Amino acid sequence: MAKTITVLSLLAAALGSFYSVDAAAAALVDSATKINFEDKLGDLSLFGVGVRKKGPIKVYSVGMYSGEDARESIASTPKSDALSTLSKSITVSNETSFVLKMNFKVGAEKMAAAIAESVNPRASNKAQVETLKKLILDGVAAKGAATPGTTLQFDCSDEGVKVSVDGNEIGVAPGLKEAFCEIYLDDKCVSPALRNSCVENCCN
Repeated sequence: MAKTITVLSLLAAALGSFYSVDAAAAALVDSATKINFEDKLGDLSLFGVGVRKKGPIKVYSVGMYSGEDARESIASTPKSDALSTLSKSITVSNETSFVLKMNFKVGAEKMAAAIAESVNPRASNKAQVETLKKLILDGVAAKGAATPGTTLQFDCSDEGVKVSVDGNEIGVAPGLKEAFCEIYLDDKCVSPALRNSCVENCCN
């Protein structure tokens, strides 16, 4: 009888561990816009989602995807320390992607300028920021504007920030990995809802 209870306890613990890890990789819906994000982006898992607002306008929803190494470091962290751990883990992770799904129409020039202006004070190399701005402009201008449903993807790695629009790769802005991540993760981030979602979904 004691052996049976021990086996059942071990199974329960294992299942509990499985579900706590899997929860961080579940598909999520941004409650502000009702926009859905898949649980996986290639080998990367979804950490959280949030809305980017300008005043009352819900401009886009953003989902953050990253690797198991970052998720594991956050999972064991108390929620009181989670935000600082999240930022550090993501900036040193091999790859992190931010997927922006438009909820409001924004012109190509305005979209490119808005993201570049957020990156600029966080980056030391301004020429790299201009490269990023041009890539966004070129990608969005090719379809006229960032209309609702448009997807912009930013893959941040040691190589730089790769820009894609609606699945079409536009190019890579060298460097900027840490600066780009910080626009969504530091204390002055453009989407506090994303940071909070990551903490809620990734901390045990």
